[in-house]
Amino acid sequence: MTDQELISLALGLPETAEGAHFGTRDFRVRGKIFMTLPGPDFCVVKLTPDQQQMALATMPEHVAAVPGGWGLKGSTRLFHHEADDDEVKTLVRRAWRNVAPKSMALPGD
Repeated sequence: MTDQELISLALGLPETAEGAHFGTRDFRVRGKIFMTLPGPDFCVVKLTPDQQQMALATMPEHVAAVPGGWGLKGSTRLFHHEADDDEVKTLVRRAWRNVAPKSMALPGD
């Protein structure tokens, strides 16, 4: 998935807004960050530690825990250029769901 396709995916989720966090492009729902785009090689999605472990087990060539404390909390690098589009969509939607209010629904939920 290209950066532009990833951005379109993120912005297509309900109430998503683009912003910046310490100079890094980010995507938020109601002010809470669910994904950042820190560079050309990967994005970072906000998963739970359990979700991160599942992603690491099922697609180890396309994800990696962010080094340090943020990675221990579930922040996960997603190498979206190489990953299958469906895998990318699943992880981005899961990250959105993790920060969105429980009352909000994703299309198809």
